[in-house]
Amino acid sequence: MLLLFLNLIVLEGKVEVITGGARGLGESIVHLFTKNGAKVIIANIADDAGHALAQSLSQWATFIHCDVTKEQDVRAAVDLAIEKHGQLDVMINNAGVVDDPKISLAEYEIEIFERTMNVNAKGVMHGLKHAARVMIPNRKGCIISTASIAGTMGGIAPHAYTASKHAVIGLTKNGAAELRKYGIRVNCTYVATGLLMGFLGTKDKGEAEAWTSSIGNLKGVVVKEEDIADAVLF
Repeated sequence: MLLLFLNLIVLEGKVEVITGGARGLGESIVHLFTKNGAKVIIANIADDAGHALAQSLSQWATFIHCDVTKEQDVRAAVDLAIEKHGQLDVMINNAGVVDDPKISLAEYEIEIFERTMNVNAKGVMHGLKHAARVMIPNRKGCIISTASIAGTMGGIAPHAYTASKHAVIGLTKNGAAELRKYGIRVNCTYVATGLLMGFLGTKDKGEAEAWTSSIGNLKGVVVKEEDIADAVLF
């Protein structure tokens, strides 16, 4: 009870924009943030799911259609937070896609590479840019991006996905180095989600979670979307 109370005090009056917030990890984060007092802008291309989630949370959440590969869409999501709530405290770059793990380098279509990089890497850059744009004048804020263990090692995910998540981690490091002087924190994290299930070729969420547990530092611990949402809240 005390922890919940403290979280509520911390997030009361805070405003968050989250890309890819209509489903999976993003949805878990939306529920946890609104539960703890934050107002949330859900930015996603999944209009039906996004509208339904926002409506279920009443005055706590607002949906906006957002394709993170388009800078104007990300700008609009950030601007909506300012127009509706007067501030942006947390930016979560969570939208992502994964390419087909069966495609070899010799047969790889560059169009697939470009699509994955556009969503996973350029989309994060758009989020970083426009969050920084409104956070720097206030000299505070928190930016969190969804990365992956594929961003630190090779051979466990498709080529474009691996490259994109290396880019996310690099952008996170550069962003943190630049924005720290303004009191803005920049971090990234990862978890087993629907994207990972697609990569593993399974519809069993438990199998995907067990796979991440087998290669993670916390042996025998199954890290779920809710656990990552708790880390983001922290």
